[in-house]
Amino acid sequence: MRQRDKQVPKSAEETVRDIRRATRRQFSAEEKIRIVLEGLRGEDSIAELCRKEGIAQNLYYRWSKEFLEAGKKRLAGDTAREATSDEVKTLRAEARQLKEALAEATLENRLLKKSVIADGEDGE
Repeated sequence: MRQRDKQVPKSAEETVRDIRRATRRQFSAEEKIRIVLEGLRGEDSIAELCRKEGIAQNLYYRWSKEFLEAGKKRLAGDTAREATSDEVKTLRAEARQLKEALAEATLENRLLKKSVIADGEDGE
């Protein structure tokens, strides 16, 4: 008889955690801004707003803080954003290398064309 692979059953807590993680609602930037602005208007309490939107209050306050910090940076003239990240630096270096390789290939192509033209003139 063949032996079957033994699968270790997950605990109920792990299963519930995996389901919650997979079905967690993702808010777009526009939704976050709408919710924060609605909270800043002050028509409803933050608790009521969060209950209505189905989010935790600490999540609202985190979004609010990020929103206000981004506004402060923008008003202060800081528009660099993520342009200094390592990934962008790596991409810029790669782009520079590709441009150099293209320039070398273009130059070599021109030289080959000139040599073919020159050989054709000598052969006539």
